[in-house]
Amino acid sequence: MTFSDDEIERYARHLVLAEVGGPGQQRLKAARVGLIGLGGVGAPAALYLAAAGVGTLRLIDDDAAALSNLQRQIAFDTNDVGRPKVEAAAEALSALNPHVRIEPVAERLTGANAGRLVAGCDVVIDGTDDFATRFAVNAACVAAGVPLVSGALGRWSGQVGVFAGRPCYRCLVPAVPPEAETCARVGVVGALAGVVGSMAALEAIKWIVGAGASLTGRLLIYNGLAGTARTVGVAADPTCPVCA
Repeated sequence: MTFSDDEIERYARHLVLAEVGGPGQQRLKAARVGLIGLGGVGAPAALYLAAAGVGTLRLIDDDAAALSNLQRQIAFDTNDVGRPKVEAAAEALSALNPHVRIEPVAERLTGANAGRLVAGCDVVIDGTDDFATRFAVNAACVAAGVPLVSGALGRWSGQVGVFAGRPCYRCLVPAVPPEAETCARVGVVGALAGVVGSMAALEAIKWIVGAGASLTGRLLIYNGLAGTARTVGVAADPTCPVCA
């Protein structure tokens, strides 16, 4: 796989990194990353993955951009309000890096179509705030053997974890919390979405190029209000209905 002169200059700061270099950048170019939801996590993650030179981005979201999204969903601008998110994001990502192939999928991921939507992906990033969707994504990724990067945020804190086989996301969250919080209900600081989305993109990039220590089996919890972060282990649940 060769690079054009434009790509060599575009990815110059990656090519001089010992952990990436030419081979790592080739792996990025050959990879397909699925993004479930183009919200606070997915929008910034998509921008950084496109900028990094991931060859194919599959964008999965059935929603339209709204004015209340713009405070944190930085892939969209005011002129995108009312447009399908996948359409507006595809345009923005192609403008950022024309070497990236965009697969826009204007569907809501469910248990019925999750297997089809994650098929062929090397990594999946889930940034949704709906637990039914999260559970469906997790089950499909476990069945397909695709690593899942899960990002979540609310108010002033966020978390990122990587699940590849066991433990899976259902080991961490076995059932829908009784009072699940959403950004619409409890609010969220816009810049926090950029932090969590960027960390999710970073974990996907690390996985693809084989650099560093992945967050596999661990959860990084970031408290933006306190300016602190900690990492906790996630144990495999012997009774997990998905991966046990």
